[in-house]
Amino acid sequence: MRTFLPENLIAFSESFKAPLYVVGGSVRDFLCGFPVGKKSDWDICSPASEDAVLNAAREANFTVRNVYRNTGTVKLTDGEGIGYEFTRFRSDKYVRGVHTPSSIEFTSDMDIDARRRDFTCNAVYYDVKNGKFCDPLGGIDDILNGRLKTVAPAKKVFGEDGLRLLRLCRFASELGFSPDEDCLNGAKEHAALICDIVPERIFGELCAILRADEKHGVKDGAYRGLCLMRETGILTHVLPELALGDGMKQRADHHDYDVLEHSFRCVKYAPVPLRFAALLHDVGKPFCYLRDGNFYYHPKEGARIAREILLRLKAPTRLIEETEMLVSTHMRDLDCKMKEAKVRRALVGYGERLPLLLQLKQADFSACKDDLSPAPTVVKWNRILTQMRKEGVPFRLSELNVKGNELISAGISPSCVGKILHELLRLCAVDATLNQKEKLIARGRALFAELQNAAAKGEDA
Repeated sequence: MRTFLPENLIAFSESFKAPLYVVGGSVRDFLCGFPVGKKSDWDICSPASEDAVLNAAREANFTVRNVYRNTGTVKLTDGEGIGYEFTRFRSDKYVRGVHTPSSIEFTSDMDIDARRRDFTCNAVYYDVKNGKFCDPLGGIDDILNGRLKTVAPAKKVFGEDGLRLLRLCRFASELGFSPDEDCLNGAKEHAALICDIVPERIFGELCAILRADEKHGVKDGAYRGLCLMRETGILTHVLPELALGDGMKQRADHHDYDVLEHSFRCVKYAPVPLRFAALLHDVGKPFCYLRDGNFYYHPKEGARIAREILLRLKAPTRLIEETEMLVSTHMRDLDCKMKEAKVRRALVGYGERLPLLLQLKQADFSACKDDLSPAPTVVKWNRILTQMRKEGVPFRLSELNVKGNELISAGISPSCVGKILHELLRLCAVDATLNQKEKLIARGRALFAELQNAAAKGEDA
């Protein structure tokens, strides 16, 4: 492993009087056979104090970014901009379920330090100076056998820190590992402790699970992590609205799977940027079925529920708005009976999110019966899109051959210009020959007159 370490870290260890170890993900990934390169951060540790690290950092021309004496942590950056997080050997005590330790004791015993961690695969140490692995808890064997095993009895490990429940699912998805029986049972017993974790941390772990395939190329990693969330009961606490679909049957002629399994499979077939929408695209079905006995209004209700979920998880505004739009429209023209003119106006209206909607429709179709053939709606819409592009249909306001200031000069009120421009774009979607300045101005004046007449009638009423 020494050949993969940054040269500055090796030099740092040579000038460091105490043993210095690399620990955690980089060691685990190396032993898994995954690529290990210059990452943004390396986890290093030692029985030495943070003062010893600060002295060595000055000698090695490392920059000290932060010092946290209560946890024995020092964050460093070397001359090449590579980051390191040093943590002094310690043991932690927790208030049940809360992620932050309630008290810390420093130690010189590696075995004690190892047992404060979560899983044995993350408790293998590499002695930088001497070039050898130290494995106090048998983590190497667990890595080689693809096993997730807690560093202490699982009830204790998960009972101490509720975030470890989602970390279990993330490691299973990123590494392709499986929990042993004790680990699985401990997670099931303490699943409710995930409720003690702040939404931002839950959202971060859920994001990592949904993009797990990207980490090391483990096939169907996101699907694997979601299935483990369901099996352990964690899903019921993190996404209760979605979990209601577990065991909820759907029409056998359209679906091979219940609502929840179908949602998981939609994630499996969706590209990474689309996976929140894929996971939540049918989140309205359980609500509608329990309320109405059918799924008829699930896109509308699902969009509302998806927004509530993502707001609760403190997700970024862009993701919330994008997911809400995709969930609300994913069923549009499912039976391919929508008239072409209406499809054309819709395709222009979706703007930059159109490719995502097409991908969601395909993933949704494939997830029904594991059918990878092109979805009929996607085939139809792509055919119409191709024809629209041949005709020179404008898809953005910037592609219209008239500008807002030109409409204002033609007598249209500035307060109405935006609305009229969008309506002109929709009209051009059906008839591209309208995209000429004179025609657009004339049609714009007519639209403005209609707006004025409508406003006058409203005032008279």
